[in-house]
Amino acid sequence: MKIAIGCDHGGFSLKEQLKRYLIYEGYDVRDVGTYSKDSCNYPEFAIKCAEMVKDGTCDFGVVVCTTGEGVAMTANKIKGIRAGIAYNNDVARLMREHNDANVIAFGANFTSFEEAKERIDIFLNARFFGGRHATRVQMIKDLEK
Repeated sequence: MKIAIGCDHGGFSLKEQLKRYLIYEGYDVRDVGTYSKDSCNYPEFAIKCAEMVKDGTCDFGVVVCTTGEGVAMTANKIKGIRAGIAYNNDVARLMREHNDANVIAFGANFTSFEEAKERIDIFLNARFFGGRHATRVQMIKDLEK
C-alpha cells in the first residue's frame, strides 16, 4: 500500500515520526514535504499529498499541521478527496467506515506520536461499510461535478 504524507513546519516532527513508523510497518511512503521546521505554507503540502491520492499514485494520504484544520480544509478542496481530522480512535475508524475517507489529518500540537500511530493503524485497517453510507458519500461526490 502506498501512503502520501505531507506537513507544514508545525507538523514536521510528527510527520517524520509517522513516516518512520509507516516505513517500518512495510508501507511504501511518499514524502511530499516539508523537509524542515522552516516556516512554510501548509496548503502547498496538503495539495501535493491530496493530488497523489486523487491521481491514484497513492492509496491514502496523511497530512499534518499545528491543528490539523488547515491541511484538512485544503485537502478537501481537491476533487475526490475526503479528509478528516482523527481527533480520537473512534473518529479514525468511523471516517473510513462511514465516510470512505482517503486522507487522515492530525494536529501536531494536540496529538502525540503514540496517539497518531494508533489512529493511523485504525484508519488503514478499517473498511468502508457501503450501504446507506455509500448513498451519502455519493452525495458528496455529486457536489464535485
